[in-house]
This record gives sequence, structure tokens and C-alpha cells, in this order.
Amino acid sequence: MRARVYVTLKPGVHDPAGKAVQGGLSSMGYAEVQGVRIGKFFEIELDDAALEPRARLEEMCRKLLANTVIESYRVELL
Repeated sequence: MRARVYVTLKPGVHDPAGKAVQGGLSSMGYAEVQGVRIGKFFEIELDDAALEPRARLEEMCRKLLANTVIESYRVELL
């Protein structure tokens, strides 16, 4: 079984890396870019016999993949 996990900064959390990318795009002539937010993407392969895969993935996010103080996450089972 495969899963995708998307981790993004919560609204209102400052994103200096996103600002740097936005500035770079602007200097390259892409002035229409009004904002960039950077996140993380994980593609995780699970054993097909995994019990409660969504709950296990949520636990992985809370314990390691996301800093839940400043980041949100979304899990998709494929």
C-alpha cells in the first residue's frame, strides 16, 4: 500500500525559504508571483498487511514527519 503525506506551514507562520524563492522568481522576471509557501512531501510504502494504516501514518506525522506546533499535515492512502 502506498500513501502520500503533505506537510505545510500553518497559516500565519513566517516562511523565510518561501520568501527567498519568491524573491528569486521575481528577479528572474516572474513578477506575477505574489507568494510562495514551501512544504514537504513524503511518499511512503506500507506493508499491505498493516493494521489501521491511516492511524499509523497520522502517528508517524505527529511523532516525526511534521512539527505540529507550526505545521499541518494531510494523509492520502492510494
